[in-house]
Amino acid sequence: MRPLVVGMGGCQLSAAADTQLVTYALGSCIAVTVWDPVACVGGLLHFVLPEAKGGLEEAGASQPFRYADTGVPLLFQAAYRLGAEKQRLVVRLAGGAAVAGGCGPFQIGRRNYAAIRRILGQAGVLVEAEDVGGVVSRSVRLEVGTGRQWIRTLEDGERELGGGRARRPQARSGGKGDAICADGG
Repeated sequence: MRPLVVGMGGCQLSAAADTQLVTYALGSCIAVTVWDPVACVGGLLHFVLPEAKGGLEEAGASQPFRYADTGVPLLFQAAYRLGAEKQRLVVRLAGGAAVAGGCGPFQIGRRNYAAIRRILGQAGVLVEAEDVGGVVSRSVRLEVGTGRQWIRTLEDGERELGGGRARRPQARSGGKGDAICADGG
């Protein structure tokens, strides 16, 4: 498997079956993964904050994947350009933890989770599985060829997330490669 690492505020997509999309150390950040079993397209967004508003509009324009409200639409648009279709997408979420105790006034993990659920709900997108909240940091990996996804924490080790619809995609013509969105730097 060929790993494509997604950093904080980054996004990667691939239509190569031998690719794994990986992100590490999700604390209050959230990873949104999308996978289309027919087109064999997978994507992973690692967003940091819920919205690019309140003085952050300029940052949202220059680093759109850092924010849920600007990054999520770009993730879906890029997946569609690679042949994914909305009704076939398997969407999963991970992260949104309160790694610093969550008692402070900001509660970024909770706000990130509320933002992603609002954005997906307004778009009519269902979430197949999620591993969110708590106080632990998570790492995520998605196999593009199978749609299988794993969550790793220090406390629990690695376990599969979802998997009910993960299956080997049907054969398709044409050899699509990777479409790298961007990294947030």
